Amino acid sequence: MPLYSTQKIKLYNSLSGEKEIFTPIHEGNVGMYVCGPTVYSNVHLGNVRTFMSFDIIFRYFTHLGYKVRYVRNITDVGHMVDDVDEGEDKIAKKARLEQLEPMEVVQRYTIDFHQILKAFNFLPPSIEPTATGHIIEQIEIIKKIVASGIGYEANGSIYFDVVKYNKNHNYGILSGRNIEDMLANTRDLDGQSDKKNPQDFALWKKAEPQHIMRWPSPWGEGFPGWHLECTAMSTKYLGNHFDIHGGGMDLKFPHHECEIAQNEACTGQTPVNYWLHANMLTLNGKKMAKSTGNNILPGEILSGDNTILSKAFSASVARFFMLQAHYRSILDFSDDAIVAAEKGYKRLMEALENLTQITASNTSTLDIASWKQLCYDAMNDDFNTPILIAQLFEGVRFCNLLKEGKETLTADDLNDFTIAMNAFVFDVLGLENEKATNSQNDKLEGTVNLLIEMRKQARADKNFALSDQIRDQLLAIGIQLKDGKEGTSFSL
Repeated sequence: MPLYSTQKIKLYNSLSGEKEIFTPIHEGNVGMYVCGPTVYSNVHLGNVRTFMSFDIIFRYFTHLGYKVRYVRNITDVGHMVDDVDEGEDKIAKKARLEQLEPMEVVQRYTIDFHQILKAFNFLPPSIEPTATGHIIEQIEIIKKIVASGIGYEANGSIYFDVVKYNKNHNYGILSGRNIEDMLANTRDLDGQSDKKNPQDFALWKKAEPQHIMRWPSPWGEGFPGWHLECTAMSTKYLGNHFDIHGGGMDLKFPHHECEIAQNEACTGQTPVNYWLHANMLTLNGKKMAKSTGNNILPGEILSGDNTILSKAFSASVARFFMLQAHYRSILDFSDDAIVAAEKGYKRLMEALENLTQITASNTSTLDIASWKQLCYDAMNDDFNTPILIAQLFEGVRFCNLLKEGKETLTADDLNDFTIAMNAFVFDVLGLENEKATNSQNDKLEGTVNLLIEMRKQARADKNFALSDQIRDQLLAIGIQLKDGKEGTSFSL
């Protein structure tokens, strides 16, 4: 029997403003789409926090035995500065400033994104589609919206008629905004004269002669609107109606609101059952911003190369720090806070190491089953990682009592407790034992260096067959040797 049959999750649905019991569309399966990054700069810490929230959700569903299809896109088309319909494409702007091809910009920052998420021990999504890889799908959706009468052409661009859509639907259902109030409070900006209403948004934009990123379409050369790509990619891989759509709180309006409208105009049905939004990250009590210098990149936390923190911190410590706040709460990052988190993280890892040295008894004086259910109760309550961590420190207390001989566990209970502690710490929260990892890395380095010396001796003895065998077999397991003037080095 899968775990999910005994554990009922309640999650906060932004659509209803309430916690609801999660019921998947297809039993035992979860379809989840999360808006990924626009790859025109280094991934920032706020992005990492948002994607970590959904990494935890992905991990927990998987832990419970669900088959999860997790789709997280890469926006490589770029969209307009300040996310409006007019202005300069972010990726094209970066390409112009750095004198690069737009796809060079995309490649550089996609690699950065993946390296940072790997360093923070994120599980990769099931599918990671790109906006440029789904231009055809986006054009087909536009055709359907135009055919429905809600999309209209103006000077080579296609816009979504929000007022017409709102006659039979509710534009504002997710954000709680009123279309009449929005229209009354929106001034008519220059460059918006092609629109019927100021609130209308672009589905397809005509490319001006200087615009670099452009594709052919039935309406002439242009590029898709910002909101359209997620509608195309989410429905392609999860269907017109799926379980969960997630993203940062800042995407609720207009991005997610427009996604709902596009999908309903195209398919006639609401796309998503549960909308989940992660809250923002501040730094020393203020909004993070490059312009003010109140900013730190994830890699700078790991290297210590910054003016914000007193020293470098490991990715697991930074991860542990972020998980001490609920994903829907604002989290303030500071040196004092991460220093405190490091102490807590070390206590947790020390307890897990002590647990391996505890011997079983004939009796159990601790109620492990009740403690374990409290851990599940925490995660079942809208993925409440702070409460889970509090329960894990109750487990740390158990470890200390067992080590001191003040409490006892039978072999079965000790095994159950050990499995549960490791599962919640490593599988669900995604933490790593940095000490154990470093020890393993040291052993690996020592082993490879020994093989390099053996290969060097083989070459000196003119035993080139053995020399080549060592090189080729290391390469087969992902270790590449590099011969240079300074000697032989290796990379993973």
